[in-house]
Amino acid sequence: MADFDFDLFVIGAGSGGVRAGRMAAAQGVRVAVAEDRYLGGTCVNVGCVPKKLYVYASHYAESFHEAAGYGLAAGDVRFDWPTLRDNKQQEIARLNGIYTRLLENAGCTLINGRAEIIGAHEVRVGEQTYSAERILVATGGWPHVPDIEGREHVISSNEVFDLEQFPQDVIVVGGGYIAVEFAGIFAGLGARTELLYRGDLFLRGFDQEVREFTAQEVAKKGVNLNFNCNITRIDKLADGRLQAQLTDGRTLEADQILYATGRVPNTRGLGLENVSVAQHSSGAIIVNDSFQSTVPSIYAIGDVIDRVQLTPVALAEGMALVRHLYAGGSSEVDYELIPTAVFCQPNIGTVGLTEEQARERYARIQVFRSEFRALKHTLSGSEERTLMKMIVDADTDRVLGVHMVGAEAGEIIQGIGVALKAGATKAVFDSTIGIHPTAAEEFVTMREPAR
Repeated sequence: MADFDFDLFVIGAGSGGVRAGRMAAAQGVRVAVAEDRYLGGTCVNVGCVPKKLYVYASHYAESFHEAAGYGLAAGDVRFDWPTLRDNKQQEIARLNGIYTRLLENAGCTLINGRAEIIGAHEVRVGEQTYSAERILVATGGWPHVPDIEGREHVISSNEVFDLEQFPQDVIVVGGGYIAVEFAGIFAGLGARTELLYRGDLFLRGFDQEVREFTAQEVAKKGVNLNFNCNITRIDKLADGRLQAQLTDGRTLEADQILYATGRVPNTRGLGLENVSVAQHSSGAIIVNDSFQSTVPSIYAIGDVIDRVQLTPVALAEGMALVRHLYAGGSSEVDYELIPTAVFCQPNIGTVGLTEEQARERYARIQVFRSEFRALKHTLSGSEERTLMKMIVDADTDRVLGVHMVGAEAGEIIQGIGVALKAGATKAVFDSTIGIHPTAAEEFVTMREPAR
Protein backbone atom coordinates (compact mmCIF):
# COMPACT_ATOMS: atom_id res chain seq x y z
CA MET A 1 0.00 0.00 0.00
CA ALA A 2 1.26 3.50 -0.85
CA ASP A 3 2.34 5.67 2.07
CA PHE A 4 -0.01 8.65 2.35
CA ASP A 5 -0.10 11.56 4.77
CA PHE A 6 -3.76 10.81 5.46
CA ASP A 7 -6.21 8.02 4.78
CA LEU A 8 -9.05 10.49 4.19
CA PHE A 9 -8.73 14.17 3.28
CA VAL A 10 -12.04 16.01 3.68
CA ILE A 11 -12.50 19.31 1.85
CA GLY A 12 -15.18 21.33 3.62
CA ALA A 13 -16.10 21.46 7.31
CA GLY A 14 -19.85 21.74 6.90
CA SER A 15 -22.38 19.30 8.30
CA GLY A 16 -21.56 16.43 5.95
CA GLY A 17 -17.80 16.87 6.00
CA VAL A 18 -17.55 17.17 9.76
CA ARG A 19 -19.79 14.14 10.33
CA ALA A 20 -17.81 12.02 7.84
CA GLY A 21 -14.48 13.15 9.30
CA ARG A 22 -15.50 12.44 12.89
CA MET A 23 -17.04 9.06 12.13
CA ALA A 24 -14.03 7.98 10.07
CA ALA A 25 -11.60 9.08 12.77
CA ALA A 26 -13.58 7.02 15.29
CA GLN A 27 -12.78 3.99 13.10
CA GLY A 28 -9.07 4.71 13.46
CA VAL A 29 -8.79 6.41 10.06
CA ARG A 30 -6.20 9.20 9.73
CA VAL A 31 -8.35 12.18 8.76
CA ALA A 32 -7.61 15.75 7.70
CA VAL A 33 -10.36 18.35 7.33
CA ALA A 34 -9.66 21.54 5.37
CA GLU A 35 -11.91 24.60 5.62
CA ASP A 36 -11.29 28.09 4.26
CA ARG A 37 -14.33 29.92 5.59
CA TYR A 38 -16.10 28.83 8.77
CA LEU A 39 -16.58 25.62 10.68
CA GLY A 40 -20.07 24.21 10.49
CA GLY A 41 -20.65 25.28 6.91
CA THR A 42 -23.72 27.03 5.56
CA CYS A 43 -26.18 25.57 8.07
CA VAL A 44 -24.42 26.80 11.18
CA ASN A 45 -23.15 30.12 9.85
CA VAL A 46 -25.43 31.48 7.13
CA GLY A 47 -28.27 28.99 6.95
CA CYS A 48 -30.51 26.90 9.17
CA VAL A 49 -29.33 28.03 12.61
CA PRO A 50 -29.15 31.83 12.26
CA LYS A 51 -32.22 31.75 10.01
CA LYS A 52 -34.26 29.97 12.67
CA LEU A 53 -33.06 32.42 15.33
CA TYR A 54 -34.24 35.30 13.15
CA VAL A 55 -37.55 33.53 12.55
CA TYR A 56 -38.02 33.33 16.32
CA ALA A 57 -37.25 37.04 16.60
CA SER A 58 -39.73 37.94 13.87
CA HIS A 59 -42.61 36.32 15.75
CA TYR A 60 -42.31 38.45 18.88
CA ALA A 61 -43.89 41.68 17.62
CA GLU A 62 -46.93 39.74 16.45
CA SER A 63 -47.07 37.87 19.74
CA PHE A 64 -46.92 41.09 21.74
CA HIS A 65 -49.82 42.43 19.68
CA GLU A 66 -51.83 39.24 20.08
CA ALA A 67 -51.24 39.21 23.85
CA ALA A 68 -53.76 42.03 24.27
CA GLY A 69 -56.59 39.57 23.71
CA TYR A 70 -55.30 37.64 26.71
CA GLY A 71 -55.19 40.72 28.92
CA LEU A 72 -51.45 41.35 28.61
CA ALA A 73 -50.36 44.86 27.61
CA ALA A 74 -46.86 44.91 26.17
CA GLY A 75 -46.44 48.68 26.13
CA ASP A 76 -43.98 50.37 23.79
CA VAL A 77 -42.13 47.60 21.94
CA ARG A 78 -38.94 48.62 20.17
CA PHE A 79 -36.81 46.42 17.95
CA ASP A 80 -33.03 46.84 18.14
CA TRP A 81 -31.35 45.13 15.19
CA PRO A 82 -27.76 45.32 16.53
CA THR A 83 -28.79 43.41 19.64
CA LEU A 84 -30.30 40.56 17.62
CA ARG A 85 -27.44 40.52 15.13
CA ASP A 86 -24.69 40.58 17.75
CA ASN A 87 -26.34 37.99 19.98
CA LYS A 88 -26.68 35.76 16.93
CA GLN A 89 -22.99 36.24 16.16
CA GLN A 90 -22.05 35.19 19.69
CA GLU A 91 -24.11 32.03 19.38
CA ILE A 92 -22.55 31.16 16.02
CA ALA A 93 -19.07 31.73 17.45
CA ARG A 94 -19.96 29.31 20.26
CA LEU A 95 -21.06 26.70 17.71
CA ASN A 96 -17.87 27.23 15.67
CA GLY A 97 -15.90 26.41 18.79
CA ILE A 98 -17.94 23.26 19.36
CA TYR A 99 -17.21 22.08 15.82
CA THR A 100 -13.50 22.71 16.33
CA ARG A 101 -13.49 20.65 19.51
CA LEU A 102 -15.54 17.86 17.93
CA LEU A 103 -13.00 17.45 15.15
CA GLU A 104 -9.94 17.76 17.35
CA ASN A 105 -11.32 15.44 20.04
CA ALA A 106 -12.11 12.87 17.36
CA GLY A 107 -8.47 12.94 16.28
CA CYS A 108 -8.90 14.82 13.02
CA THR A 109 -6.23 17.22 11.77
CA LEU A 110 -7.88 20.57 11.08
CA ILE A 111 -6.30 22.61 8.28
CA ASN A 112 -7.32 26.23 7.71
CA GLY A 113 -7.30 27.27 4.08
CA ARG A 114 -8.76 26.67 0.63
CA ALA A 115 -7.94 23.19 -0.59
CA GLU A 116 -7.24 22.47 -4.25
CA ILE A 117 -7.09 18.98 -5.70
CA ILE A 118 -3.92 18.68 -7.77
CA GLY A 119 -3.86 14.91 -8.26
CA ALA A 120 -5.94 11.82 -7.66
CA HIS A 121 -4.28 11.52 -4.26
CA GLU A 122 -2.92 15.05 -3.71
CA VAL A 123 -4.37 18.21 -2.20
CA ARG A 124 -2.70 21.59 -1.89
CA VAL A 125 -3.60 24.10 0.81
CA GLY A 126 -1.62 27.30 0.51
CA GLU A 127 2.01 26.31 -0.01
CA GLN A 128 1.59 22.88 1.56
CA THR A 129 0.80 19.70 -0.36
CA TYR A 130 -0.78 16.67 1.30
CA SER A 131 -1.26 13.14 0.03
CA ALA A 132 -4.31 11.04 0.82
CA GLU A 133 -5.58 7.60 -0.07
CA ARG A 134 -9.05 9.09 -0.51
CA ILE A 135 -10.35 12.63 -0.95
CA LEU A 136 -13.85 13.65 0.06
CA VAL A 137 -15.38 16.83 -1.35
CA ALA A 138 -18.06 18.28 0.94
CA THR A 139 -18.00 21.96 0.02
CA GLY A 140 -21.77 22.50 -0.09
CA GLY A 141 -23.57 25.13 -2.14
CA TRP A 142 -23.23 28.83 -2.86
CA PRO A 143 -25.90 31.50 -3.48
CA HIS A 144 -26.64 32.19 -7.13
CA VAL A 145 -27.35 35.76 -8.23
CA PRO A 146 -28.30 36.19 -11.90
CA ASP A 147 -26.19 38.42 -14.10
CA ILE A 148 -28.34 41.55 -14.28
CA GLU A 149 -27.28 45.18 -14.50
CA GLY A 150 -26.68 46.45 -10.97
CA ARG A 151 -26.18 43.06 -9.35
CA GLU A 152 -23.27 44.52 -7.36
CA HIS A 153 -25.81 46.39 -5.25
CA VAL A 154 -27.71 43.33 -4.02
CA ILE A 155 -27.08 40.95 -1.14
CA SER A 156 -27.46 37.18 -0.92
CA SER A 157 -28.24 34.90 2.00
CA ASN A 158 -24.51 35.00 2.83
CA GLU A 159 -24.65 38.70 3.73
CA VAL A 160 -28.20 39.15 4.99
CA PHE A 161 -27.51 38.01 8.55
CA ASP A 162 -24.97 40.71 9.37
CA LEU A 163 -26.31 43.93 7.88
CA GLU A 164 -24.96 47.12 9.40
CA GLN A 165 -28.47 48.56 9.56
CA PHE A 166 -31.90 46.98 9.43
CA PRO A 167 -33.76 48.12 6.28
CA GLN A 168 -37.02 50.02 6.38
CA ASP A 169 -37.88 48.79 2.90
CA VAL A 170 -36.68 45.51 1.43
CA ILE A 171 -37.22 43.60 -1.81
CA VAL A 172 -36.77 39.83 -1.70
CA VAL A 173 -36.32 38.14 -5.08
CA GLY A 174 -37.00 34.42 -5.40
CA GLY A 175 -39.63 31.77 -4.95
CA GLY A 176 -37.89 29.07 -2.92
CA TYR A 177 -37.95 28.46 0.81
CA ILE A 178 -35.10 30.91 1.54
CA ALA A 179 -36.94 33.76 -0.19
CA VAL A 180 -40.25 33.02 1.51
CA GLU A 181 -38.63 32.63 4.92
CA PHE A 182 -36.69 35.88 4.71
CA ALA A 183 -39.70 37.79 3.46
CA GLY A 184 -41.44 36.68 6.63
CA ILE A 185 -38.46 37.60 8.78
CA PHE A 186 -38.19 41.11 7.37
CA ALA A 187 -41.93 41.74 7.55
CA GLY A 188 -42.15 40.36 11.08
CA LEU A 189 -39.35 42.63 12.25
CA GLY A 190 -41.08 45.69 10.80
CA ALA A 191 -39.68 46.22 7.31
CA ARG A 192 -41.97 47.01 4.38
CA THR A 193 -41.43 43.89 2.34
CA GLU A 194 -41.94 43.09 -1.34
CA LEU A 195 -41.49 39.51 -2.55
CA LEU A 196 -40.86 39.14 -6.29
CA TYR A 197 -41.03 35.84 -8.12
CA ARG A 198 -40.89 35.26 -11.85
CA GLY A 199 -43.38 32.37 -11.76
CA ASP A 200 -47.11 32.08 -11.14
CA LEU A 201 -46.69 30.96 -7.52
CA PHE A 202 -43.77 30.42 -5.15
CA LEU A 203 -42.53 27.14 -3.60
CA ARG A 204 -42.47 25.11 -6.80
CA GLY A 205 -42.41 21.39 -6.05
CA PHE A 206 -44.60 21.65 -2.96
CA ASP A 207 -48.23 20.54 -2.93
CA GLN A 208 -50.28 22.99 -5.02
CA GLU A 209 -52.93 23.50 -2.37
CA VAL A 210 -50.23 24.12 0.23
CA ARG A 211 -48.64 26.72 -2.05
CA GLU A 212 -51.91 28.54 -2.59
CA PHE A 213 -52.84 28.46 1.08
CA THR A 214 -49.38 29.68 2.12
CA ALA A 215 -49.56 32.62 -0.29
CA GLN A 216 -52.86 33.63 1.26
CA GLU A 217 -51.45 33.44 4.81
CA VAL A 218 -48.09 35.09 4.01
CA ALA A 219 -49.93 38.04 2.49
CA LYS A 220 -51.85 38.45 5.76
CA LYS A 221 -48.52 38.93 7.54
CA GLY A 222 -47.67 42.05 5.56
CA VAL A 223 -45.60 40.61 2.72
CA ASN A 224 -46.61 42.16 -0.62
CA LEU A 225 -46.53 39.34 -3.16
CA ASN A 226 -45.53 40.06 -6.76
CA PHE A 227 -45.83 36.98 -8.99
CA ASN A 228 -44.97 36.75 -12.70
CA CYS A 229 -42.57 39.60 -12.03
CA ASN A 230 -38.81 40.06 -12.08
CA ILE A 231 -36.12 42.75 -11.94
CA THR A 232 -34.45 43.89 -15.15
CA ARG A 233 -31.94 46.33 -13.64
CA ILE A 234 -30.99 47.96 -10.34
CA ASP A 235 -29.71 51.51 -9.86
CA LYS A 236 -28.24 53.09 -6.77
CA LEU A 237 -29.82 56.48 -6.07
CA ALA A 238 -28.12 59.59 -4.71
CA ASP A 239 -29.48 58.94 -1.20
CA GLY A 240 -28.04 55.41 -1.20
CA ARG A 241 -31.36 53.67 -1.74
CA LEU A 242 -31.84 51.17 -4.54
CA GLN A 243 -34.28 51.44 -7.41
CA ALA A 244 -35.41 48.28 -9.20
CA GLN A 245 -36.86 48.31 -12.70
CA LEU A 246 -39.44 45.53 -13.05
CA THR A 247 -40.53 43.49 -16.04
CA ASP A 248 -44.08 44.85 -15.73
CA GLY A 249 -42.87 48.43 -16.14
CA ARG A 250 -43.03 49.43 -12.48
CA THR A 251 -40.17 50.67 -10.35
CA LEU A 252 -39.67 49.85 -6.68
CA GLU A 253 -37.31 51.49 -4.20
CA ALA A 254 -35.75 49.80 -1.20
CA ASP A 255 -32.89 50.03 1.26
CA GLN A 256 -31.88 46.44 0.51
CA ILE A 257 -32.53 43.92 -2.25
CA LEU A 258 -32.03 40.30 -1.26
CA TYR A 259 -31.59 37.74 -4.02
CA ALA A 260 -32.62 34.26 -2.90
CA THR A 261 -32.71 32.76 -6.37
CA GLY A 262 -31.23 29.37 -5.66
CA ARG A 263 -27.90 27.87 -4.77
CA VAL A 264 -25.31 26.16 -6.95
CA PRO A 265 -22.69 23.54 -6.03
CA ASN A 266 -19.63 25.22 -4.53
CA THR A 267 -16.98 23.71 -6.79
CA ARG A 268 -15.15 26.76 -8.15
CA GLY A 269 -11.43 26.67 -7.48
CA LEU A 270 -11.42 23.09 -6.18
CA GLY A 271 -9.19 21.84 -8.98
CA LEU A 272 -11.65 19.22 -10.18
CA GLU A 273 -10.56 19.91 -13.73
CA ASN A 274 -6.99 18.97 -12.77
CA VAL A 275 -8.06 15.34 -12.40
CA SER A 276 -11.04 15.33 -14.80
CA VAL A 277 -13.76 14.72 -12.21
CA ALA A 278 -17.04 14.64 -14.15
CA GLN A 279 -19.60 17.32 -13.30
CA HIS A 280 -23.13 18.20 -14.32
CA SER A 281 -23.73 21.46 -16.17
CA SER A 282 -24.69 22.98 -12.79
CA GLY A 283 -21.23 22.19 -11.45
CA ALA A 284 -22.49 19.35 -9.27
CA ILE A 285 -20.07 16.45 -8.93
CA ILE A 286 -21.35 13.25 -10.54
CA VAL A 287 -21.16 10.31 -8.14
CA ASN A 288 -22.33 6.70 -8.13
CA ASP A 289 -24.42 5.00 -5.44
CA SER A 290 -21.31 4.85 -3.22
CA PHE A 291 -20.67 8.62 -3.56
CA GLN A 292 -17.61 7.88 -5.70
CA SER A 293 -16.77 10.28 -8.51
CA THR A 294 -15.38 9.32 -11.90
CA VAL A 295 -11.95 9.43 -10.26
CA PRO A 296 -12.01 6.34 -7.96
CA SER A 297 -10.10 7.98 -5.09
CA ILE A 298 -12.34 11.07 -4.97
CA TYR A 299 -15.77 11.07 -3.30
CA ALA A 300 -18.42 13.73 -2.71
CA ILE A 301 -21.46 14.19 -0.48
CA GLY A 302 -24.00 16.88 0.43
CA ASP A 303 -25.14 19.88 -1.56
CA VAL A 304 -22.12 19.66 -3.84
CA ILE A 305 -23.69 16.57 -5.49
CA ASP A 306 -27.08 18.37 -5.61
CA ARG A 307 -29.36 15.45 -4.77
CA VAL A 308 -31.33 16.77 -1.81
CA GLN A 309 -30.16 20.09 -0.37
CA LEU A 310 -30.89 19.48 3.29
CA THR A 311 -28.48 19.37 6.22
CA PRO A 312 -29.81 16.06 7.64
CA VAL A 313 -29.36 14.48 4.21
CA ALA A 314 -25.70 15.54 4.11
CA LEU A 315 -25.27 14.02 7.58
CA ALA A 316 -26.86 10.77 6.43
CA GLU A 317 -24.65 10.65 3.33
CA GLY A 318 -21.53 11.27 5.39
CA MET A 319 -22.36 8.42 7.76
CA ALA A 320 -23.28 6.09 4.90
CA LEU A 321 -19.98 6.76 3.14
CA VAL A 322 -17.91 6.06 6.24
CA ARG A 323 -19.94 2.94 6.95
CA HIS A 324 -19.23 1.74 3.42
CA LEU A 325 -15.53 2.61 3.28
CA TYR A 326 -14.39 1.73 6.77
CA ALA A 327 -16.97 -0.44 8.51
CA GLY A 328 -17.95 -2.96 5.87
CA GLY A 329 -21.48 -1.63 5.60
CA SER A 330 -23.79 -0.31 2.94
CA SER A 331 -23.52 3.14 1.37
CA GLU A 332 -27.25 3.22 0.76
CA VAL A 333 -29.20 6.33 1.77
CA ASP A 334 -32.98 6.21 1.60
CA TYR A 335 -34.15 9.45 -0.02
CA GLU A 336 -37.85 8.53 0.22
CA LEU A 337 -40.15 10.13 2.79
CA ILE A 338 -37.76 12.87 3.89
CA PRO A 339 -39.67 15.27 6.16
CA THR A 340 -38.96 18.94 5.59
CA ALA A 341 -40.14 22.33 6.79
CA VAL A 342 -40.29 25.88 5.51
CA PHE A 343 -40.04 28.35 8.37
CA CYS A 344 -42.23 30.96 6.77
CA GLN A 345 -45.12 32.45 8.71
CA PRO A 346 -47.04 30.30 9.32
CA ASN A 347 -44.70 27.31 8.94
CA ILE A 348 -44.99 24.56 6.36
CA GLY A 349 -44.26 20.96 7.29
CA THR A 350 -44.41 18.18 4.73
CA VAL A 351 -43.48 14.54 4.25
CA GLY A 352 -44.19 12.18 1.36
CA LEU A 353 -46.01 12.76 -1.89
CA THR A 354 -47.91 15.86 -2.93
CA GLU A 355 -51.44 15.39 -4.18
CA GLU A 356 -50.23 15.96 -7.74
CA GLN A 357 -47.48 13.32 -7.42
CA ALA A 358 -49.87 10.83 -5.86
CA ARG A 359 -52.39 11.23 -8.69
CA GLU A 360 -49.64 10.52 -11.23
CA ARG A 361 -48.40 7.38 -9.46
CA TYR A 362 -51.52 5.76 -8.03
CA ALA A 363 -54.78 4.68 -9.62
CA ARG A 364 -57.03 5.83 -6.78
CA ILE A 365 -56.25 8.19 -3.94
CA GLN A 366 -58.21 9.83 -1.15
CA VAL A 367 -57.45 13.33 0.09
CA PHE A 368 -58.32 14.22 3.66
CA ARG A 369 -58.28 17.91 4.47
CA SER A 370 -58.91 20.18 7.44
CA GLU A 371 -58.72 23.96 7.59
CA PHE A 372 -59.41 25.91 10.74
CA ARG A 373 -58.57 28.86 12.95
CA ALA A 374 -56.37 27.63 15.80
CA LEU A 375 -57.78 27.83 19.33
CA LYS A 376 -55.10 30.34 20.29
CA HIS A 377 -56.42 32.85 17.79
CA THR A 378 -59.98 32.81 19.10
CA LEU A 379 -58.66 35.31 21.66
CA SER A 380 -55.54 36.67 19.95
CA GLY A 381 -57.52 38.37 17.19
CA SER A 382 -55.27 36.95 14.50
CA GLU A 383 -56.91 35.85 11.24
CA GLU A 384 -54.23 33.18 10.70
CA ARG A 385 -55.61 29.83 9.58
CA THR A 386 -54.15 26.34 9.61
CA LEU A 387 -54.26 23.76 6.83
CA MET A 388 -53.76 20.02 7.33
CA LYS A 389 -53.84 17.52 4.52
CA MET A 390 -53.35 13.77 4.17
CA ILE A 391 -53.09 11.77 0.94
CA VAL A 392 -53.97 8.07 1.07
CA ASP A 393 -53.72 5.21 -1.43
CA ALA A 394 -57.35 4.10 -1.64
CA ASP A 395 -56.39 0.53 -2.59
CA THR A 396 -53.95 -0.21 0.26
CA ASP A 397 -54.98 2.46 2.82
CA ARG A 398 -51.30 3.46 3.14
CA VAL A 399 -50.67 7.13 3.86
CA LEU A 400 -48.65 8.56 0.98
CA GLY A 401 -48.15 12.16 2.10
CA VAL A 402 -48.95 14.53 4.93
CA HIS A 403 -48.80 18.32 4.68
CA MET A 404 -49.41 21.13 7.13
CA VAL A 405 -49.37 24.93 7.08
CA GLY A 406 -49.57 26.32 10.58
CA ALA A 407 -47.77 27.00 13.84
CA GLU A 408 -45.02 24.49 14.70
CA ALA A 409 -45.69 22.50 11.52
CA GLY A 410 -42.10 21.26 11.43
CA GLU A 411 -42.30 19.91 14.98
CA ILE A 412 -45.54 18.06 14.21
CA ILE A 413 -44.50 16.63 10.84
CA GLN A 414 -41.24 15.22 12.25
CA GLY A 415 -43.24 12.72 14.30
CA ILE A 416 -45.57 11.93 11.43
CA GLY A 417 -42.52 11.28 9.27
CA VAL A 418 -41.68 8.37 11.57
CA ALA A 419 -45.17 6.98 11.11
CA LEU A 420 -44.96 7.16 7.32
CA LYS A 421 -41.51 5.58 7.35
CA ALA A 422 -43.02 2.71 9.34
CA GLY A 423 -45.70 2.28 6.66
CA ALA A 424 -48.65 3.65 8.61
CA THR A 425 -52.10 3.29 7.10
CA LYS A 426 -55.02 5.65 7.47
CA ALA A 427 -56.56 3.08 9.81
CA VAL A 428 -53.53 3.44 12.10
CA PHE A 429 -54.02 7.19 12.23
CA ASP A 430 -57.75 6.72 12.86
CA SER A 431 -57.13 4.30 15.75
CA THR A 432 -54.70 6.66 17.44
CA ILE A 433 -56.17 8.76 20.23
CA GLY A 434 -55.49 12.45 19.85
CA ILE A 435 -54.05 14.90 22.36
CA HIS A 436 -56.71 17.47 23.12
CA PRO A 437 -56.76 20.39 22.61
CA THR A 438 -53.97 20.54 20.04
CA ALA A 439 -53.78 21.29 16.34
CA ALA A 440 -51.94 18.00 15.80
CA GLU A 441 -54.95 15.94 16.86
CA GLU A 442 -56.60 16.87 13.55
CA PHE A 443 -54.36 14.31 11.87
CA VAL A 444 -56.04 11.49 13.80
CA THR A 445 -59.60 12.81 13.57
CA MET A 446 -60.04 13.42 9.83
CA ARG A 447 -62.63 10.79 8.93
CA GLU A 448 -64.22 11.77 5.62
CA PRO A 449 -62.16 12.40 2.47
CA ALA A 450 -62.54 15.83 0.93
CA ARG A 451 -62.09 14.32 -2.54
